[in-house]
Amino acid sequence: MFQVLIHHLILYTCLVFNEFLKKSSVLLSEVFLLVLILTFSSSALANETYSIPKLVSFEFSPTEIELNSSKRIVSFELIVFHPTGIENSVIDISLKSSTNDSLSLSLRRTDFPINLQLTNVTFRGAIEIPTSIKNGAYTAESGNVIGISPLGSTAVPRANNFKVTKSLNKILGAEDSLIIRRGGYLNLDFKTFVGPSHVTNLVQTREYPNLLNYKIPIWKVGEAYNPLDYFELKVPSLELNITSKTNSVCEVENKILKFKSEGDCNFIVSTPQSKDYSYKQFEQIVQITSSRNKQELSIQNIDNQLASNLPRIINIPRVYTIANGYLIPKNLTPEICQAEDGYVNLLSHGTCRFTYQSKENQNFLASKVYEISFNISRSPQTINFDLAQSISLDKEIIGLKAVSSSGGEVNFSTITPSICKINVNMLELKKSGICKVTATQIGTELFESESVTKIINIENYKSSPMKTISCTKKNLTKKVKGVNPKCPIGYKIK
Repeated sequence: MFQVLIHHLILYTCLVFNEFLKKSSVLLSEVFLLVLILTFSSSALANETYSIPKLVSFEFSPTEIELNSSKRIVSFELIVFHPTGIENSVIDISLKSSTNDSLSLSLRRTDFPINLQLTNVTFRGAIEIPTSIKNGAYTAESGNVIGISPLGSTAVPRANNFKVTKSLNKILGAEDSLIIRRGGYLNLDFKTFVGPSHVTNLVQTREYPNLLNYKIPIWKVGEAYNPLDYFELKVPSLELNITSKTNSVCEVENKILKFKSEGDCNFIVSTPQSKDYSYKQFEQIVQITSSRNKQELSIQNIDNQLASNLPRIINIPRVYTIANGYLIPKNLTPEICQAEDGYVNLLSHGTCRFTYQSKENQNFLASKVYEISFNISRSPQTINFDLAQSISLDKEIIGLKAVSSSGGEVNFSTITPSICKINVNMLELKKSGICKVTATQIGTELFESESVTKIINIENYKSSPMKTISCTKKNLTKKVKGVNPKCPIGYKIK
């Protein structure tokens, strides 16, 4: 505040300096001394940071006017800040619409008498909206706001064009504007949709709407054009419409443009007039050419395979198309096989399945989906399992042994546990009767499972003890073993 006081004192001194010299008897040296003191004080305070006026708030009320109503007065309030005070006594306000229609008014300081020491200054004013003005959204903007220069500075702190910073309504494109309607209609000139994302005969500059999927139109007979694929609707309350001016070539069905014959298609994409927005349209002309052909693929079958030496790779014919070149198959059974361009990696036994499809482009329709399948079969195996057909009950326990051609482990089981019992690889004889023993190899990634069953007759008798005799013939000696052993012809018992 002291700085402001000194500044005003200097200004006052400059204004009355001549009169002071004429009418007073003060010596010139004393006046000069006073000027030096004031100049020194000004220089001492001139180091304060230079800044321009700042907006505190800018509001008006009401925010919406109906021209057919008698209540058309709008009140404005502007509050600005500057650390050394505000010089303005009046601030001009302009109101402009998107179609360059304008109004203006002046706001005056509310402090009276004017206090130049105020750092926050309020300006107020009002305007009666004339009925001759066009309806629309009017943006308020202030003229120059001038702050008082810091002592010792020649720069003028000036701020231009303060605008309303807060949202006053929910109308997209006019959130901070004064809404002026006529008969309820705003007629806002706003770009309600963005596009197209492609060029046409009439439009050589494309726009890039914020669409999820970017598409290129196909201007051919039998195709369709959905405007939502190429234009972005900016106002959700409106509808994006499409109309045709050449129905013999292109016709609209359920808001979709369909191409019927060859020729020039002239169509319009638009949003309708509403209470808030004016009608907007975008006209285009495109040439429709002959329809696309559906692609046919030449696919060769693949022979069934044996699951030997897995994993392994087999070569297959490559599939070529004019539209997409060589195709990469899509795998349906990746845990069994993985097909690529020209080969298949066999991983496991089972049914290998994959598909081919040529995708659409500007000249061809997509082909149907072609599925290829073949079996990867496990190789057969054998089990070598020997067991006597008849066994005496007095044996009690017999060892079991079997060997598979796959080299896998062989397990034993029986369906006659009351006659014979399996304990891992041992057969326990329990009573006389028919014993069935099965040797099983459950299979591997490369070999099928296999089993062999042996039927054994368990007899309830004791076998005769075995005897051994020695037989001689000249200098030869031979031992003979049996229940009732006999020497060979020519030999005698020793």
